[in-house]
Amino acid sequence: MNTDEDPGVVLSREEAWELLEGCQLGRLAVCVASQPDVFPLNFATSGGRIWIRTNPGTKLAELTINALVAFEADEIKDGAAWSVVVKGTARVLESQSEIDAADLLPLDPWIPTRKSAYVEITPVSVAGRRFVLGAEPERY
Repeated sequence: MNTDEDPGVVLSREEAWELLEGCQLGRLAVCVASQPDVFPLNFATSGGRIWIRTNPGTKLAELTINALVAFEADEIKDGAAWSVVVKGTARVLESQSEIDAADLLPLDPWIPTRKSAYVEITPVSVAGRRFVLGAEPERY
């Protein structure tokens, strides 16, 4: 069967990671007691990991109950788009030396709140696609 649909270009892990490195806003997905939650947040990448800052609350509680998380970032610009999904494990930094190192990352809060907890996401999988935007093809 011939088709004119274009599902996008699958990116290599390196290409997907490069896009993440140039981005600052993403979404963290967690799941506790069969209930998913998604949180928009700013982030940084360093050393092949994703880093976030947060406060005690729902997000922090949920990722400490179930450390398996998904993280997504995307961008739409100039008639094209990309999306990268990272699946991995989240861990709250506890040692002062880790916190001191994380303090050096470009990870300042965007809103006037204190963010006392650092979270490191270690990827298990990284998948991405790049798309050219356009109108839906004729159905018939």
